[in-house]
Amino acid sequence: MGLFDALAKQAFGSFLGTGAGQPADLLSSLLQQAGGLPGLMQRFQQAGLSEVFASWVSAGENRAVQPAQLEQALGSDAVAALAGRLGLEANTLLPLLSQFLPQVIDQLTPNGQMEEAQPSADQLQNVLANVMRGGLSSLFGRR
Repeated sequence: MGLFDALAKQAFGSFLGTGAGQPADLLSSLLQQAGGLPGLMQRFQQAGLSEVFASWVSAGENRAVQPAQLEQALGSDAVAALAGRLGLEANTLLPLLSQFLPQVIDQLTPNGQMEEAQPSADQLQNVLANVMRGGLSSLFGRR
């Protein structure tokens, strides 16, 4: 098992655990802190990553984002706060966010546009369940 797989399993255990709060609540908090989806998009634009974020919203393929780019866009303080709430180090959380945030944004914008600035808790929970299910399946070789 590779290092990333081990970190992902550890983080998923923390993410799904009961002590750290509900994953949808944590994502909602991150979005609220950024100013919703439009605010998050603006942060990516300011970090020079507007094309990356636009690819997540569009119907095409999602462009990758590197952990360092993600930290630059979200801000070190926001990443540290989220990591702390999950009981993780930022350097453990960032690779996971860089893998799964594009999928989350993609699923929150199914028609290629931001229909809601701040998705509901139920919507976030459903999207996270789909993303995590897909992520766990790929970790264990299932599609």
